[in-house]
Parts: sequence; C-alpha cells; structure tokens
Amino acid sequence: MILIPSFVWDIVLAIFCIVIAVQVYYYLFFFSRLAFYKAPEKQENMEHPVSVVICARDEADNLVKNLPGVLVQDYKTTTEIVVVNDNSTDESKYIIDEFKKSFKNINHIELTQEAKLITGKKFPLSMGIKSARHEMILLTDADCVPASEHWLQKMQDAYQDNTEIVLGYGAYHKKPGLLNKLIRFETFHTALQYFSYALAGKPYMGVGRNLSYKKDVFLRNKGFSSINMIPSGDDDLFINQVATADNTAIVIDPVAHTLSEPKRTWNDWMKQKYRHYSTSRYYKAQHQFLLGLYSSSLFLIYPLLAVSLIFYPIWWIPLSVWGVRFLLQSFFLFKTMKKLNEADLWPWFLFFDIWMFFYTLFFLPALWKRPATNWN
Repeated sequence: MILIPSFVWDIVLAIFCIVIAVQVYYYLFFFSRLAFYKAPEKQENMEHPVSVVICARDEADNLVKNLPGVLVQDYKTTTEIVVVNDNSTDESKYIIDEFKKSFKNINHIELTQEAKLITGKKFPLSMGIKSARHEMILLTDADCVPASEHWLQKMQDAYQDNTEIVLGYGAYHKKPGLLNKLIRFETFHTALQYFSYALAGKPYMGVGRNLSYKKDVFLRNKGFSSINMIPSGDDDLFINQVATADNTAIVIDPVAHTLSEPKRTWNDWMKQKYRHYSTSRYYKAQHQFLLGLYSSSLFLIYPLLAVSLIFYPIWWIPLSVWGVRFLLQSFFLFKTMKKLNEADLWPWFLFFDIWMFFYTLFFLPALWKRPATNWN
C-alpha cells in the first residue's frame, strides 16, 4: 500500500481554495453586474424604422405558428419584415405569399441556389441584411416567437447615441421534464455570462434568436467575409469581432425575450450544442481566456471538494470554503434568474451546479471537433 504524504492533501486544499477564489471573483466582478442591473432611463424615446430579418429553410410549420407574433408588434414607426426563404423544399414559399396578402410590409426574398464556399446560415442572412431598407436590423429565427407585442419596441429603445449593437435574450418554452430544465439552465447560464461580460465592457457574443445591430456595422465590417468558411458563428463570432465596450447595450426585460421550442431528445440537443461550442475556438484571445478560466474552475470544484472532504484531516475547512461560494451563488443566481424570467429553475441550482461537471465532459470534444456544415 502506497502512503501519500500529508502535504499532498494540503496542496489539494490550496488548489481547491484557488478554484473557489476564481469562482468568487467571477460572481462578484462579472455576475453581480447583471444581478443589480437596471436599464438606463432615457430622456426621450425615439422609434426608428426597423427591419426584422428572419431566415427560414423548410420552416413552413414554424412560419405559420410564429410569424404572426412578429407581424403584430405594437410599434408605431415603419417596420419591415424580411423573410429569406433559403432553398426550402416545403410549402414555405406559399405560406409567406399568403401572409403578404394581409401584411404589405413583408419583404420576401427567395433563394433558389446554394452559395458556394459559404457554409451555414451566413449567405441567406447576408442577403436579408443587405436587402433591408432600414438602418436598424433586428434578427430572430423562424422557430422563435416574441414573448410579447412589445418585443420590437423594447429592443429598439435600447439604442443610445453611440449604441450599434443590442443583445437580447432568446429563451425556451417551459415544458415538463428534466431535459427542458437542463436546456433552459444552459441557455440561462450562457446569457448570464454574455450579458455580464457586456456590462463589464467585454462583450463577446450574442444569440441570433434575439439580436439587433445597425446595418452600417454589418457593411462597415464587410459582413461575414472573415468567417465565411466557419459553419456557425453568424451571431456569436460576428459580435465577437465588432462589439466593444462603448457600442454594445443589453435588453433583459421579459417582454423583450423571444421564445423557442427546445429540443425534445438528448441527441438533438447535443448536436445543437456541439455546433455552437465549435465556434468558441475562434473568439478573441482575452475572451477565450476568461471563458476558459471560468469553465475550468467550474469543472474542478466538485472533484476537488470530494477529495478534500475524504482525505483532508479537518473536513469542515474545505466544506466552509465551498460554503462561501455556495452562498454567493445562491444569491446571485436567484437575482439573475428572476430578471430573466427563469426563477422556477432556482430551486434546482445545486443540481445544475453539479451537472456542469458532466456537461463539460460531454461537450469538451466540441472544442476540436469539426462541426456540421448545415445550419438547420
């Protein structure tokens, strides 16, 4: 039997304390910003003309279900709904044409050929943005529906004089079952990070289900030309390149959320997340470092806690160290989940916290695995 010197467990405890300190830093420096965030008050509200851009490929059912929610927004100024029908083989074309009979502000763009050497959703989205008549662009997906008729107004209202990008929250419908809770928590956890980083002056991504930017930003940066060969990234990578501390705002009001149908099987969800995480390797170095440090510390917490509790002579010391982070986490998650209308997830937060260890194991290969080239 090999005897392990006692100083080894001192080292393990020291590493555990460092990991907890890193987590505490992220909660106090980053996540607290979202927990206590209040939207800035504007002296006057101006409604600018907006072009909503939606790309759809074989989304006939979703267009029937969700497009009316976009078309009936309570917005007094001119709006244009750009629907890019990307080589659909279903009834999408006829459904859009039917909507056009009642809603004259629909701009239907029919794509009948695949773009060469441009993967994913970037080509149809580029066509939609370039065809948009207005400077303010608001993006969502065909499988998304605005949470209220005030979505468009709330997203547009976040623009200040220097604002060029507005990050919104793309939530998922609440359904029974464990998978739904895990999907919604992962979505919340991602939003917790990109909203908090943006508030700290380090914006690094947005989600195409609910995202707005000025057309000039897109054209000035030559659209997606620098990331055309990457299958994903039409939302997060583009924002990673063009967002700054001064030109980015956020909107977290629940009436400005969009809602999507979550995946119904583990396999479908894992395929979706693999595609999304495969783009993170292309983020700016500072964002990779910040995200990597946070994820690594999150991954190490429970293995180090278990080892420390079992082998360290004074078991209550590692438990007390973990307890500090637990109290901070419970407080800030409660505040942020409430702000993003995900408060029903809070009683599960300890389970989700442990789950993140296994979640990281599942999706770690996405950092080097080549993603699929399709976007739908």
